[in-house]
Amino acid sequence: MRSIQRRLGFGLIGVLLGAGLLLAETTLWMFDVGLRRYLQDDLREQAEVLLASLVRGQNGIQLDEPRLLGVYQRPYSGHYFRIDFADQSWRSRSLWDHALTPSPTVGLQDGLADGPNGQLLLLYRGDYRRFGQDISINVASDYTPILHAYRRVQLFGCLLGLGVLVLVVMLQRLTVRRALKPLEEVRRQVEQLQQGLRHELDSGVPVELEPLVAQINHLLRQTESTLQRSRHAVGNLGHALKTPLAVLTSLAARAELAARPELQASLQEQLAQIEQRLARELGRARLAGEALPASHFDCAAELPGLFATLAMVHNRGVTLDWQAPPGLRLPWDREDVLELLGNLLDNACKWAQTKVLLEIVGGVDGWLIRVDDDGPGMAAEFRGEALNRGIRLDEQVAGHGLGLAIVRDILDAWHGSLVLQDSPLGGLRVVIELPARREGS
Repeated sequence: MRSIQRRLGFGLIGVLLGAGLLLAETTLWMFDVGLRRYLQDDLREQAEVLLASLVRGQNGIQLDEPRLLGVYQRPYSGHYFRIDFADQSWRSRSLWDHALTPSPTVGLQDGLADGPNGQLLLLYRGDYRRFGQDISINVASDYTPILHAYRRVQLFGCLLGLGVLVLVVMLQRLTVRRALKPLEEVRRQVEQLQQGLRHELDSGVPVELEPLVAQINHLLRQTESTLQRSRHAVGNLGHALKTPLAVLTSLAARAELAARPELQASLQEQLAQIEQRLARELGRARLAGEALPASHFDCAAELPGLFATLAMVHNRGVTLDWQAPPGLRLPWDREDVLELLGNLLDNACKWAQTKVLLEIVGGVDGWLIRVDDDGPGMAAEFRGEALNRGIRLDEQVAGHGLGLAIVRDILDAWHGSLVLQDSPLGGLRVVIELPARREGS
């Protein structure tokens, strides 16, 4: 949401800045052009006055100085002229020792000419014929004060434009933030969905967002309904197969087959494999994968009940304990996490002598789950074999050997990892690492 605000803000700033600069430069350019045209008329009038000041004297054409303006007599006054005819050239005293370069073209010169004392001159040239001779009159006026005023106006305009731009940007940010506030609220609610703090999005949103919120809520309800139906179907299938499987197991143990020990052993072995495979596949089919909203595993709410159940099942003096940060929630389906932890803790309780410890740690990179027991442990060369489906390394302990295999199936769905290590308690430690973000999410 903030990135949208930034993009909108930067885009509007660029448009406003470009439009403001273009408008300011265009205005100043038009002002400069208009002023030069005005001064051109004034310079042309001055050239005509100088032309009228030329009189015929005893020695030919002469300049009637009393008719000249006083600014042409004062050095560096900012008003200058140069008159060229035949092989003569006259210039005003105001030029002092500076030689005014005549304009190469008739009319107002495009650029500014260099003047005395560092001045920049607006130069006008007029060509006339008087007393039978071609006369060229160049009249110049100091344009430097106007340039200084022009730059002051430009600076003031830039500062004023910058102030207006800052005000517009602030108003724009306020407007965009208020306009995107409903989207920010929806984003916050989606984040709460991911954290398991709500079941659906609030429907009280602007009209533009109602279709989006309605579709998301519909998808959430449909997904939850589909998962519940699948779990119920799997449960019904399991119950439906248990009775025929139990009947077949009973028949395989009847005395009539005692005379055929090889056939009886083969039947019992195949039925055991069917039972193990059925339990494993039913467990895999129940996996929800990505957790539904509000179905995340709350450690503080779920672990006490799980440990109470394990204490009743393994009522032989084993101390069960767990450690997890306050408020820790695992972002996976509650039933799947119970299946995972239940298998790990059940195996640990079967082998433990006096103590079983569960530790869950959450971090930036993911979650770490450790299950320790003080049992006999497991030799390193047998740890890889223990993860295989149906393998039991000690037939004296009840079970089918599916616990760690089911755990491995769950971890495959979550893209996690499992490692068997030596426990500080003296037995076996099961270490599970779960990523913070699952692949494909």
